[in-house]
Amino acid sequence: MNRRRSRLRATDTWALAAHGVAGRPVRALLSALGIALGVATLVAVLGISSSSRAQLIAQIDALGTNLLTVTPGQSLGGGQAVLPGTAPAMVRRIGPVQSAAALGDVSANVYRNDRIPAANTDAITVFSAQTNLLQTLQGHLARGRFLNQATARFPAVVLGASAAAALGVDRADGTIQVWLGDHWFAVAGILEPLPLAPELDRAALIGFPVAHTLLGARGSPVEIYVRTNPASVAAVTGVLAATADPAAPQNVTISNPADALTARADASVAFQGLLLGLGAIALLVGGIGIANVMVISVLGRRGEIGLRRALGATRAHIAVQFVAESALLALAGGAAGAVLGGFATTVYATARHWSAVVPAPTLAAAMGAAVAVGGVAGVYPALRAARLSPAEALRTI
Repeated sequence: MNRRRSRLRATDTWALAAHGVAGRPVRALLSALGIALGVATLVAVLGISSSSRAQLIAQIDALGTNLLTVTPGQSLGGGQAVLPGTAPAMVRRIGPVQSAAALGDVSANVYRNDRIPAANTDAITVFSAQTNLLQTLQGHLARGRFLNQATARFPAVVLGASAAAALGVDRADGTIQVWLGDHWFAVAGILEPLPLAPELDRAALIGFPVAHTLLGARGSPVEIYVRTNPASVAAVTGVLAATADPAAPQNVTISNPADALTARADASVAFQGLLLGLGAIALLVGGIGIANVMVISVLGRRGEIGLRRALGATRAHIAVQFVAESALLALAGGAAGAVLGGFATTVYATARHWSAVVPAPTLAAAMGAAVAVGGVAGVYPALRAARLSPAEALRTI
């Protein structure tokens, strides 16, 4: 007689796999937990990195890449070069330049009052600043007003965001004074953080006239901020050194502050490789956990395997069932991990006031990796189950 060949449809395979997983819920939960943690780590790392990069790119787009800085470099003798006092005015004559503002060095320290020891400077630097500095930087004031033609001639100071916090100053209505260069200066304003000029966050800014008359500061600039037409950044960069210091253009350094933000975005991508490696290790550990659980499951289900073999199931059917169970465990863990990773990304981004970005390809890749790891982890238990002979397996019933 011709015996009909046993077949196992795909729908039956997944139904059997779901039944096998549901029959041991605690064991299945613990197995899927390792995969879930690995996938959550991968998704969170990529999501947080993508959110950070998107935030930096948005910040660069908002601030523009048309801000250049001019600073004195080293002279041929190896010493510190000095920019001419006429450099800011000369730079403003360049056609595409929209505005240029200079900072001057002031040999003074600032303290909350005249009782503070001289050594406790809180790393706050004092600069003299031109009145159009805030406009050039496209910055904003948290409180008060910036220097103008009047206050630049009197003992008035504008504090950077970090400098104000270090000094314990939270008002800028003229009623608070700080001890600067052995003189009292009224706090006229407090700046918001300046992403393109972070060195000013911990600085105290006074006018060029009062710095010269009251503190004896020289008039040569130590840094010039130049805002240009966005379409002419390269052209202005090419002539900026020769314009700022015609006698020694080789002593002038030109830079674009936006490059630092771009470098930060690139650095975040490089750093995420390490964290992705940790996530991959967690995913691998989860796969090993699934393999271990499935081996134990084979030992505990020998009676079931023998009965199915006696009813006509082939070795391939048994192997496919156990591989499907492993993949189903990994799929459940991967789905839970993707949700957990997306939630962690959203919480972190919200805390940093970012827009949460979780790329869909990231979720798909993490889920695919989880299923692949689970499937591979189930190969050995599946082969072990398939090798059991019906007679040997039925002895355990």
